[in-house]
Amino acid sequence: MASNIGMMDSAYFVGRNEILTWINNRLQLNLSRIEEAASGAVQCQMMDMTYPGIVPMHKVNFDAKTEYDMIQNYKVLQDVFNKLKIEKHVEVNRLVKGRPLDNLEFLQWLKRYCDSVNGGIMNENYNPLERRSKGGRDRNSRGSQKTTKSLQANYMHNSASGDTVDLNKISGQKQGRGSAVAGGANSSEEIQALSREITDLKLSVDLLEKERDFYFAKLRDIEILCQIPELEDLPMGVAIKKILYAADAKESALEEAQEYLSVAIDTGETEVESEA
Repeated sequence: MASNIGMMDSAYFVGRNEILTWINNRLQLNLSRIEEAASGAVQCQMMDMTYPGIVPMHKVNFDAKTEYDMIQNYKVLQDVFNKLKIEKHVEVNRLVKGRPLDNLEFLQWLKRYCDSVNGGIMNENYNPLERRSKGGRDRNSRGSQKTTKSLQANYMHNSASGDTVDLNKISGQKQGRGSAVAGGANSSEEIQALSREITDLKLSVDLLEKERDFYFAKLRDIEILCQIPELEDLPMGVAIKKILYAADAKESALEEAQEYLSVAIDTGETEVESEA
């Protein structure tokens, strides 16, 4: 099934916003950028929703930040693909880099595959939050809680030993730094907003180029078909070539082709009648 989803399939013309809406609605997430799904955890849970229970969610790390942790998620995903005999090569080294286009293409393929399994009908009995709680996030949360308790214990110990900290002094230092950094924070937010806008524009350009190539390939196939010797001089072939080879500014190409075809048909009918 997956092997039939080629690069020119309509699946690869699904936009970024539609993909993000699909993910957020089904998994109860709040992703705003395609790159946020680069860790592979989202893909694992989508497969878990499509085939409930097939993904060992305790092995999926939803807080993966390093490439090593992300690669472990993709290993889980690849194991699931192998179990289901899905012949899909996962470009892990490219996906973990967080490149928007690479991740968008993979998510486009994933959406098409999941929709083909259940007709796009969402599994209402699937609880994404509950399933996600079985993943790596629990482990990380427990680890952070242990760290917090340890820090609290050390603080209490130091306080009991007389090694107290002047909190007022620390507060004053923070306020001083806050006023100095405020302007820089605004600039940083503007830069991030512009970077996201540039990324979105690049994605739009890439998708438009892919759509252009898709339709150009179709026109080229029609042209080759019309150049077959047996079809080249037929009225329909000539009419189609009139449209294909018309100048961009020539708006009457279709009318001219229709008129030519009408004359050719009338001439053919007249010849048949005279022969009869």
